[in-house]
Amino acid sequence: MALAVGGLLSLAGALMQLLLRNPLADPYVLGVSGGAAAGALSLSLLLPASVAIYSLQSGALLGALLATALLLLLARRSFFHEILLDSGTGGIRLILTGVMISAGFGALIILLLALSPDVQLRGTLFWLMGELDSSDFLVPAWLVLLVACAWSFTHAAALNVFSHGQVTAHLLGLNVRRLQVSLVLIASISTAAAVAVAGTIGFIGLVVPHALRLVMGNDQRVLLPASVLIGGIVLALADLLARSIAAPVQLPVGVVTAFIGVPVFLMLLARSRS
Repeated sequence: MALAVGGLLSLAGALMQLLLRNPLADPYVLGVSGGAAAGALSLSLLLPASVAIYSLQSGALLGALLATALLLLLARRSFFHEILLDSGTGGIRLILTGVMISAGFGALIILLLALSPDVQLRGTLFWLMGELDSSDFLVPAWLVLLVACAWSFTHAAALNVFSHGQVTAHLLGLNVRRLQVSLVLIASISTAAAVAVAGTIGFIGLVVPHALRLVMGNDQRVLLPASVLIGGIVLALADLLARSIAAPVQLPVGVVTAFIGVPVFLMLLARSRS
């Protein structure tokens, strides 16, 4: 489970960083994870318990797509003009828009928790903080990961061209708009699958691709497979720590990834600045 979720989050983060040309982009920061969680909780409360499994999956997918659509709609000028011209401010504005969307979905999640029955509250809280105990979505998660990997690896050469800028990619014959839409869909569906399995787990999609890019360079043929592999390993190790630090009490794995991810990202930021 950890290998599948870590691979999905890391791949989604790498694709979003490539799409937005910003190393701070990831499903958690841009609000896609929050949208998936809010969508999953909403449908779980609205639909009967007999279809709870399907409502969680469908709600996570719809929420992730809604958050991505809101991000691109609210920051469309930054996305299609300022990033196209490489002005430098478009990416920052896009990140700030994503942070505000994430805050809005966070408020919606708190409202949904306040309206949830008391018997479901503790389990819902642990799911939101990240937990890998459920095996209901293991097979769908691996199927989504395999499809996302297949698309990413077969389009790695085109993504290398796209990483040099939209103008360059267009001049070299790529269908830039179709590639952008494909990147958005693959990243959103990967995030939705990860959230439906394990709740919201932060920093895997942010730190792992960023660290690998500093070490291995920006060749997508190497970076994307490495992100999937290392992301799964990092989340498995974080889950091991979550089960061992305060045993027999099990900590939410999302808390462990946050405690590890914050100092590691600050260290990487200082290294890249130097």
